[in-house]
Amino acid sequence: MRIEIINTGSELLLGTTLNTHGAWMGLELLDLGMRVERQVTVPDGDAIISALEEAMGRSDAVIVTGGIGPTSDDISREAAAQVLGVDLIYDEAALRSLEAFFEALGKPMAEANKKQALNPVGADILPNPHGTAPGIYAPPRMSGDRLCALFLLPGPPSEMKPMFRAEVLPRLRSLGGVEGDYQMELLRFTGIGESDFHAQIDVELEKINDLEVGYCARPSEVDLRLIGSQSAISQGKEIALASFSEECFSIDGEDLEAVVVRLLTEQGKKLALAESCTGGRIASRVTDVSGSSAVFTHGFTTYADEAKISMLDIPSELLKSHGAVSEEVALAMAEGALIKSGADIAASVTGIAGPTGGTDDKPVGTVWIAIATTEKSFAVQRCYKRGRELFKQMTSQTALNLLRKSLS
Repeated sequence: MRIEIINTGSELLLGTTLNTHGAWMGLELLDLGMRVERQVTVPDGDAIISALEEAMGRSDAVIVTGGIGPTSDDISREAAAQVLGVDLIYDEAALRSLEAFFEALGKPMAEANKKQALNPVGADILPNPHGTAPGIYAPPRMSGDRLCALFLLPGPPSEMKPMFRAEVLPRLRSLGGVEGDYQMELLRFTGIGESDFHAQIDVELEKINDLEVGYCARPSEVDLRLIGSQSAISQGKEIALASFSEECFSIDGEDLEAVVVRLLTEQGKKLALAESCTGGRIASRVTDVSGSSAVFTHGFTTYADEAKISMLDIPSELLKSHGAVSEEVALAMAEGALIKSGADIAASVTGIAGPTGGTDDKPVGTVWIAIATTEKSFAVQRCYKRGRELFKQMTSQTALNLLRKSLS
């Protein structure tokens, strides 16, 4: 099916509100073997009319979010009725539901709210148990030769998502005659780029029937998206892992920090971190994971040399002789964090984020990353000349990946 989403709301275009509807609905539809072909965002007001005309002329189903509230700029109902060529009438059941909603709150219903009970003649009302604005479904027959199904949904995610699952998905499943085991799986890699896949396995992946392959590249990370039948996906996974098993940190879309927390939890181990150039970025990523409090004990942010000396017992002579950005200091930081915290494993980072501070021997972007356990310690050097923000992200990614490999 050709499915298009129209998101309404000036706040989405002004940037004051992040538009997450399309991404969420895309994943929901993918589970049915359906794809969003196009997504459009329009401001409040009359722009919805032309957007609907265009979308319904090229799609099998159009889903509109927002614009069905009680205010004067909420005109998705009116626009739908105009495009469909029908009148709006009050739906008595919807009106009674609105009145009951406000009665339960102990508040009088403002006259403006009554417009939420208006419905294009011939369309179905979609109940909204989580808010005041019911949704609307106009079946394909209402659009004439276009034969396009139209759904109007509320904008707030707390109302839109339950209505989408309860009312929209069953109708789309019926309209599309969905069968089979069409699925998507996401494999995540770090330490390689898209070009590595192209050079080594793209040709083999292309030989698999009914398999769609896609990539999403981020700093120090590449997602491999496999879409198709379970059989086709299994073949694709086998080819990818045969070449890049060491670089693959997740076969189910799990974030790298979540993998580290999971491994620590499974092994009953504790983690400590000592960060200089990343300023706590690694600790922040770890603590974004639910359950991290059971495995993460200490985060030392030792940005200045004085902090390294006082918090981690780094000898001042070591800093003077080798400099803060060195293998020796990185190892001492990791080992110091291990001793101070009593953890089972520790990671440290020390580097030059730039744009100033570099030398011929240690250019901007240089970083040392160390891992220490009760059995051994090691450090690696990298150079990320990508600006401060990307430097911190890529450094944190490498540190987390070294932790993953050490725990694996």
